[in-house]
Amino acid sequence: MLSLTIREVSLALREGRISPTELCRKCLNRIKRTQHLNAYISVTEELALKQAQEAETRLHRGVPKGPLDGIPFAVKDNFCTDKIKTTCASMMLKDYTPPYNATVVQKLFDQGAVLVGKTNMDEFAMGAGSTDGAFGPVRNPWSYYPPYREQQPGAEAEADWVVTGGSSGGSAAAVASLTSYMALGSDTGGSTRNPGALCGLVALKPTYGLLSRHGLIPLVNSLDVPGIMTRSVSDAATVLGMLQGQDVRDSTTISAPSLPTELPEDFDAKNICVGIPKEYHAPGLSEETVAQWSRVADMFERAGARVEEVSLPHTQHSIVCYHVLCHAEVASNMARYDGLEYGHRSAVDSSTEAMYASTRHEGFNDVVRGRILSGNYFLLRQNYEHYFVKAQKVRRLIADDFARVFASGVDVLLTPTTLTDAARYSDFIQEDNRTRSAQEDVFTQPVNMAGLPGVSVPTALSRRGLPIGLQLIGPALQEQKLLSVARWMEQRVGFPSITDYGDSNDTGMTKREQTLAARGTNH
Repeated sequence: MLSLTIREVSLALREGRISPTELCRKCLNRIKRTQHLNAYISVTEELALKQAQEAETRLHRGVPKGPLDGIPFAVKDNFCTDKIKTTCASMMLKDYTPPYNATVVQKLFDQGAVLVGKTNMDEFAMGAGSTDGAFGPVRNPWSYYPPYREQQPGAEAEADWVVTGGSSGGSAAAVASLTSYMALGSDTGGSTRNPGALCGLVALKPTYGLLSRHGLIPLVNSLDVPGIMTRSVSDAATVLGMLQGQDVRDSTTISAPSLPTELPEDFDAKNICVGIPKEYHAPGLSEETVAQWSRVADMFERAGARVEEVSLPHTQHSIVCYHVLCHAEVASNMARYDGLEYGHRSAVDSSTEAMYASTRHEGFNDVVRGRILSGNYFLLRQNYEHYFVKAQKVRRLIADDFARVFASGVDVLLTPTTLTDAARYSDFIQEDNRTRSAQEDVFTQPVNMAGLPGVSVPTALSRRGLPIGLQLIGPALQEQKLLSVARWMEQRVGFPSITDYGDSNDTGMTKREQTLAARGTNH
């Protein structure tokens, strides 16, 4: 049952082949068996079983709330959840319990979905590996699946496991390890698509404003978007259809036609034009990723699609522009964590200023403090025009590049999602956070800068036995066409199902790892 799509398991629930309570218990048991992944910060077992029982009653009466009724899901721990801790993987918020649900979480509850837990992440979503959170790094489930393990004969898993990508790595690991059918992430510069690609998932970043940000603890208000992770494109479309819509509590949400929860069956690739941005042949792009990029482009062309090289000339400046804007907004957003109203408060009481300084030093890690400092530098009166204003102007040029390409008749852009497959943890931590983010987000953050929808689709396994994903980018509010193209691609690339490996020795743990998990040692 854990290997089914949302549509399949929804049908199984309605037909009585399994009950919501049984399904919930299966997911909760699997979370316990995969503790070594460190995918969850909080497991909401009591709430999940209560919600599952309520779904069971509705289904028994024949009045389901919708296709998500009784379906287990997970939420990144920067979305507020009523009476459930929301930590942002930071000591600053380690004991924070919100009094309300984020809008997207509430919409899932309104559909009868069952919350099994809050997932691990980089602290305050600042990272590209899910290695920089206060509760330890997240392990990629593919580290324990046969395609990768068979390439590492005799290797010690402790030195050998690979990262999930970030910052929504816990959500990716939750779906990839079959502990939930879908998960919410946040996407500011690629934080949903990046781990989706490295964990072999479909990861959707919708148009800015299509989904409410109310209750998503902000990183960069002008870039943040709730993201969706599933194991199929159709599942992503189903969840998106449930979450979209204007929200009076979020003034950035936009009025848009409702998207159907099911994609059309008669999609024909002959009717589309696929653009290949020449600037995306970036330094560090692996030969295997290039090969998959070329293979899929050829696949579209053979099917009758028009495939054209296009130019996005300001892409080369995007990552630098992104860092200036990101750090400036981080400095502004993090100012609220002063130890007075909520969150951690230092015991230092010699003066108000000393309490402020000590609270922020104790509550934030080096990455967050570094971004605050650089952001404040960019916003200094003598620097504001040179950095922040100039970055905003470059951002407009980046958005104009995309608009010009789509106005020329291109329907979607096909690009890599990441430079390579997932890095080993021991190699990943050799670089500092800013360098890693610049490397991992090079293909994804321009989409956020332009406010466009993007989706990462798993395409193949590398020679190391790890997933490689490709990204499709579409015009604003064209999610239905984008996902239709993505499903056509998904059906033809031949990516092996996670479920082919997901139950292999309960994710293939070695005896040593089983011992660690039994002791509750997560990291």
